[in-house]
Amino acid sequence: MPSESFDALITGHDDDGSGPSVQMLSVDDLPEGDVLVEVAYSDVNYKDALAARPDGQVARISPLVPGIDLAGTVVEGADKGALVLAHGYEIGVARHGGYAAYARVPAGWVVPLPQELSPREAMILGTAGFTAGLCVLELQGRGIAPGDGPLLVTGATGGVGSVAVSILAKLGYEVHASTGKADAADWLRELGAAEILERQEIVESAKGPLGRQRWAGAVDSVGGETLAAALTAIRYGGAVAACGLTAGPGLKTTVMPFILRSVALLGVDSVGVPIERRREVWARLATDLRPDLDHLATTEISLAEVPAAFERILGGGMRGRTLVAL
Repeated sequence: MPSESFDALITGHDDDGSGPSVQMLSVDDLPEGDVLVEVAYSDVNYKDALAARPDGQVARISPLVPGIDLAGTVVEGADKGALVLAHGYEIGVARHGGYAAYARVPAGWVVPLPQELSPREAMILGTAGFTAGLCVLELQGRGIAPGDGPLLVTGATGGVGSVAVSILAKLGYEVHASTGKADAADWLRELGAAEILERQEIVESAKGPLGRQRWAGAVDSVGGETLAAALTAIRYGGAVAACGLTAGPGLKTTVMPFILRSVALLGVDSVGVPIERRREVWARLATDLRPDLDHLATTEISLAEVPAAFERILGGGMRGRTLVAL
């Protein structure tokens, strides 16, 4: 067990309002758990940025080490020396998470790292990649195949969206990527997008409860009016896998797509997924669902640079995946 103190990014909602900062912790400061992990990499998610804000309505303890994702080596507990990853559950929300050199988690939350992935590659994926994988599997479970027509991916430059674009393209789907970032078009094409759509185009094209049938299905990480508009343009028997709400939690729509076109709205959660299912999905992400990891990893930062990354992601200025090297 490490005896010396180590770096951790700590935020506290009852402090002087100065925001998260790198401080020193010891192993004794970590919560109880069966497995102590020496963290090699974490990443930056929208949820992490909200956890660091007093008004973010995400953090449930204070002070808190954010970071809902982590990957590294077991240094204490069963399978000592094994490479593992962990994410979701209460990590980085109700117990200290991945923005520290060490993290302690219950054994039942640990996923053995697939041999096809390094810790760095696992965190290029992280919760965002895991969620994208779940969305793809939901659409496939609905029977949507590459020959059924194009698929829409909203929020395509974000974590979930960019991974979904890459996975779907590699599986042979025609991907239409929606984004508000015109300068990201070439990058999205490199990931495999066949068509780039301006974000507002989707909203403005929805003229009523049902529109032209454009897509066989969609992966939506935006919610709000974007999701409502996409539903009006899904082909008969299609589906939308919905996993985000960056445009807001409201959904103003009608039942028309559901009862006249048999469209399914599939809710996708990544936090409480049972561990066996979690391990199965990670095995798929390492093999047949593996995206183009080289193009997805756009930035690698240190702990000290994480607060600035929070501001970028909350302001919509982040593209792809941002890794945090410990």
